[in-house]
Amino acid sequence: MTKITPCLWFDGQAEEAANMYTSLLPDSSIDRVTRAPADNPSGRKGSVLTVEFTVAGQRFIGLNGGPDFPFTEAVSFSIACRDQAEIDRLWDALTAGGGEPGPCGWLKDRFGLSWQIVPSVMPALLAAPDRQAAGRAMEAMLQMGKLDIATLQDAFDGAPAMATSGR
Repeated sequence: MTKITPCLWFDGQAEEAANMYTSLLPDSSIDRVTRAPADNPSGRKGSVLTVEFTVAGQRFIGLNGGPDFPFTEAVSFSIACRDQAEIDRLWDALTAGGGEPGPCGWLKDRFGLSWQIVPSVMPALLAAPDRQAAGRAMEAMLQMGKLDIATLQDAFDGAPAMATSGR
């Protein structure tokens, strides 16, 4: 058991969210669903109170706490993606059903939780000793919503920008 487990406050959708999140990455599971033993401010007796779940080996608790505390961008989860196919798949899944794309690889899912869908190569590009190349990669990233690895790498390498990026 981990000592610290993030607890995510939902407005009645903890189980739905946990099911979606655990479907996205390997080493994910729904570990326990606890139902309210009595009526409470956020639900009726028998309704889902908490969902303990694991996403990519990280444990979470989803609490159906009610509408008082919505998510903000002050907390987000970053997923390091190995390739463009993984970026595309996660971006599409997390923005589906009412999610919102944002800038620089950020998005909000339909529950309002913020995510950063980032290529695993991004930290190396931004921290490269060649600061001009790193700056070009950063400038390219700042122009994107969903991140495109090939475009970021082209910018880093100093390739001229494509007039119409088919990517």
